[in-house]
Amino acid sequence: MAEANSYEEQRRRQVEENKRKLEELRLHHLSAAVREAAVKPRLKRKAPKPRDAADDAPPRRSGRIATLPEQPDYRDNVKLGTGKPRQQKEVKPDHAYAIAKAEELQDELGSDYPTFVKPMPQSLTSLHIPAQFSMEHLPDNGMRMVLVDEEEEEFKVSYRPHSSSLVAGWSEFAIDNELVEGDCLVFQLIKRALFKVYIFRASSYYENEH
Repeated sequence: MAEANSYEEQRRRQVEENKRKLEELRLHHLSAAVREAAVKPRLKRKAPKPRDAADDAPPRRSGRIATLPEQPDYRDNVKLGTGKPRQQKEVKPDHAYAIAKAEELQDELGSDYPTFVKPMPQSLTSLHIPAQFSMEHLPDNGMRMVLVDEEEEEFKVSYRPHSSSLVAGWSEFAIDNELVEGDCLVFQLIKRALFKVYIFRASSYYENEH
C-alpha cells in the first residue's frame, strides 16, 4: 500500500512538472510568434481547397498486406547497421504491465486498420512513430493530423516525416491526458490523418494489487 501511495505521489509531481514545462513552452512560442508578426508582411490568404472525399477514406492497403494473418510488428525494436547490438534497458514491472495490456488490445483490434504500440517517453516535446509504420501508412510530406482520445476529445498535431514524429500539439495531448513515462499507448489509424489513441497507465499495475 505504501508503495502504491509513493508511486501516485511521484506521478502527481511528474504531471505538475509537465504542466509547468508546457506553460513555459507556450510562452516561448507566443513570444516568437509576436516577434515574427512584427517583421513579416501580412500575406493575402488563399481560398481553401475543396475537401477531397478520398481524404476521409481509410488508408488503402495492397492485397498482399490485407491477406497477412497477423498485424505487423511496428515496435521500435529494429536492429540498425552491423555494429554491436545495443543492450536493452531493463523494463520496470509497472511499465511492462502497461505494454502487455496495450499489446493485448492491439491483437483484439485486428488488422482492419493499421496500429502500433508506443510506450510513453520521458520527453513531452515530440513522439516518435516507428519508421516502418510511417513508410507504409503515412505520407512523405508533413501535415496536420488529429488524435482522438478515449473521451472522444480531438487534438490537432503536426506530423514531421523526416523524423517520423508528432511534434507541435503533442505536448498538449500528453498534458491533457496526464501521460507520464511508463504509460503505454495504442495508435489506430482510422483515416488518412486521424489516429484513435488508447491509453494504458503504468499506475494500473499497483491498482490491481501486483
